[in-house]
Amino acid sequence: MRKKQAGSMDENTPNGPHARLRLALRGFAAVCFCLGLSSCGEKSQSKALPLDDADFLARASGFVSEPLPDADLTNRFCENEKAALFGRRLFGEMAFSGEGTRSCISCHDPSHGFADTRSLSHGEGDVNRHAPTLINVAYGQWFGWGGKADSLWSQALGPLEHPAEMGGDRLAIAHHLSNTPELAKTYGELFGTLPALNDAARFPAHGLPSGADPGGKRATASAAWEAMADGDRQTINRIFSNVGKALAAYETKLISGPSPFDRRVRALQRGDCEPVEGWDAAAARGFDLFTGHAMCVVCHSGPRFSDGEFHNTGAPPLHGGEPVDPGRYQGGPTLQASIFRAGGAFSDHTSGQRAERTKRLKTGSEQWGEFKTPSLRNLVERPPYMHQGQFEDLEQVVDFYDTRENSVGQSHHQEQILRPLSLTEEQRSDLLAFLRALQGGPVSAPWATPRPF
Repeated sequence: MRKKQAGSMDENTPNGPHARLRLALRGFAAVCFCLGLSSCGEKSQSKALPLDDADFLARASGFVSEPLPDADLTNRFCENEKAALFGRRLFGEMAFSGEGTRSCISCHDPSHGFADTRSLSHGEGDVNRHAPTLINVAYGQWFGWGGKADSLWSQALGPLEHPAEMGGDRLAIAHHLSNTPELAKTYGELFGTLPALNDAARFPAHGLPSGADPGGKRATASAAWEAMADGDRQTINRIFSNVGKALAAYETKLISGPSPFDRRVRALQRGDCEPVEGWDAAAARGFDLFTGHAMCVVCHSGPRFSDGEFHNTGAPPLHGGEPVDPGRYQGGPTLQASIFRAGGAFSDHTSGQRAERTKRLKTGSEQWGEFKTPSLRNLVERPPYMHQGQFEDLEQVVDFYDTRENSVGQSHHQEQILRPLSLTEEQRSDLLAFLRALQGGPVSAPWATPRPF
């Protein structure tokens, strides 16, 4: 997103970019109305939608939920049903963690929208970020709050080894697969028979690269990894990447059903003007605010209500003080150095769009403190909010963006478009009504509940 420079035209002036956007949208709505693109009811096919509905439809159609996400070509198993079932099992596999007491479920709670109930997640240690929802995660192009992964399968690998999350290591994970007949059998059917790992001199019980062990608390395991032959390390890396691909195949299934907003838009597209449960006048006014005066749409755009990019909103750290998390500034270079990036040796499509996007990625100090724009779908079931879970409920989120109270990070590059909105109580209520109308249907069975098969 292009940041507004000091001294540039105010977005709310008659000729500002926001005013032009609103005029363009309303102009398109008028064209729709005049041409009679839709009609209400089968008996009045020549009658156009009422002007208010035509205006809403013209502005809302670009936000309606998509069909299934496009296949990730870097993971040739992403649409494989058996791989998804295998990933469903691995999602709850506690033996992957260092202490054998945690799994992906520990922070991505299925009963809480596959997000963490806590502000800061806690695994083998304290994590300085909030574990976000995995619902609809497969629609993304960058993964993690700081964007340190460019595919869902590579994102899944990070927490497995992070010392404060699951604290496992790739050699121990490979051994567990090999030593568990049921897992070894399914792995073999998908990815090919696991190699023999019983030679401890070649394949120690534990091992991981030093770069995967921030803090250096597992020096023995790192040394064991470095002592391995390069070919043996690549064998383990291949097994590890396949674990990520199975997990990603499962997470790709975590798709929510249509929301009241989607149902309203689709009904109008059919020419049906009848009321839709969960959608009312307050939600409609909230949508007007969202795309108009509040300008939430600048970052929360498209079917996921997210541009999928990174911004510094000035949200205060959970425990006060100035921000210390570099966000995208660190995430971008971490991604480009990863052997599991889309253009790396373990990708199934090394020259596609994902790989090129990462290759062209520019990083710089202006990205310090930027975090990925979260989706606004299915918000109701998964508080708290923001990258540290700073806000306990949606009311606090709206209050922050309305007042900009306690905004921080003025010493770093910050989104200049953000300024107090001075909303009335009714406007706040309407905006909240719209956000709640983005609550989609539940994830379908059997994917809603990770279980060993």
